[in-house]
Amino acid sequence: MHIEPIGKTLPGVTHHRVAVNGTRLHYVSAGSSGSPILLVHGFPESWWAFHKRLPLLEERHRVFAVDLRGFGDSDCAEAGHDSRVAAEDLHGLVQALGVGPVHLTAQDIAGGAAFRFAATYPGDLLSFTAIEMGLAGFGLEDFADVAKGGAWHIGVMAAPGIPEMLLEGREKAFLGRFMFPAMCATPDAIREEDVEEFARTYARPGGWRGAAGLYSSMLKEGGEIAALAQSRTLSAPVLAIGASGGGFTAQTMANAVPGREIRSLLLEGVGHYAAMEAPEKVADALLDFTRGVDAGEFS
Repeated sequence: MHIEPIGKTLPGVTHHRVAVNGTRLHYVSAGSSGSPILLVHGFPESWWAFHKRLPLLEERHRVFAVDLRGFGDSDCAEAGHDSRVAAEDLHGLVQALGVGPVHLTAQDIAGGAAFRFAATYPGDLLSFTAIEMGLAGFGLEDFADVAKGGAWHIGVMAAPGIPEMLLEGREKAFLGRFMFPAMCATPDAIREEDVEEFARTYARPGGWRGAAGLYSSMLKEGGEIAALAQSRTLSAPVLAIGASGGGFTAQTMANAVPGREIRSLLLEGVGHYAAMEAPEKVADALLDFTRGVDAGEFS
């Protein structure tokens, strides 16, 4: 269903809402020809994380950027939300759009949901691009260990009820003074109006539940993700794009998809929010990769 945008938008982009898996997802679309790309954001983001990259892709692809359940302008998540539900949402979205298989591009905390989706529904995928992404069971949990230099916000986000208690009414301050500055290497790339757009969606009643569910999943699902990787090796070509995390994304995907060649790119001087900090470089890498996949050059 086509809808009028609630928040920020772009020329040539249309906004939609679709019912899948017991919820309603908001997504935007652009482009009218070429193989489809599905963009999946991380935290603390929404589809707006791709607003610089999406125009660079639409000339050669049909592009869809979704707000995960509990994020952006999709319906809020229920208590106990997890990456399994988010993975089924992605499958339901591809089926509802009728555009599969897609080039799946996911980043950050969306990794668990994206990997589950890719491994469980290989027929939905043309390729899998991971951007600054880790997986539980393959070292991502270490980032929650503050004694080893991990990030304190992971435990806060994963603790039931704590994000609401601490962050309601402070969304813009948390994102603008901590989250983005802490992991962004190019401060001018994320403007105040961007922070306001992200903060707007987290300020909804229940607006933290989507993120809380994915972070909680991350701390519990390591064994399950590792078992899934062992039993259902991805058949689609894989591209790993790393930035501030160094080679972590490429190493994660190499371990999660053993025996397959992983194409990788490391963006020097770019922080964690690569899609907003280096949209042209990310778009160029993705376009080159998808061109090769569509041409049958990668197996």
